Amino acid sequence: MMHTTYVMEMTGEMPAPARGSLDHMPTLVRDPPPAEFQALLERRRSLGQDLLDEVWEGVYHMNPAPHRRYAHIAQQLAELLGTPARAAGLVPMISIFNLGEPEDYRVPDGGLFRPRPDEVYVPTAALVVEIISPDDKTWEKLGFYAAHGVDELLIVDPQARRVQWLGRQSDGQYGPVERSALIALGADELAARIDWPE
Repeated sequence: MMHTTYVMEMTGEMPAPARGSLDHMPTLVRDPPPAEFQALLERRRSLGQDLLDEVWEGVYHMNPAPHRRYAHIAQQLAELLGTPARAAGLVPMISIFNLGEPEDYRVPDGGLFRPRPDEVYVPTAALVVEIISPDDKTWEKLGFYAAHGVDELLIVDPQARRVQWLGRQSDGQYGPVERSALIALGADELAARIDWPE
């Protein structure tokens, strides 16, 4: 049985720490965690604050809810990706989901599927959507997504007002593509259609 190592690593938009502060230092809690930590996890679950938490190879990562501009972008992506995805025979779901297994999963911001997923831990997706928050770990997830057979990644950066579309290459790594091989849309066209928040 795999043991989980708990890491409290808060990412996202938070005030900068004071010099010499440990406010943004990951906190490692060995298994089994103390009762106080278990109570924290249970409180987060009961309040729905754990929806974006992930387990990376047995290491639990706590992630806070993103800035509201993130929801503005996600709603637009749902509208802009839905029609071309359905036209291509894919099932759009621009909402968080668990990709992987219970002891090793990521929580992307959305995806396109073949067929419609009907499980808590989805083994793969045709396309994964990641909306970047400051200091998040999107770019560290690429190897995981490749290992799980994700064909394309759509990475949207609201701060830079930039869309990057990546396709899995013959060597298994991701590289930039001008247009999706899955749906009739490309990065530049999508970026031009997004109403970017101020």
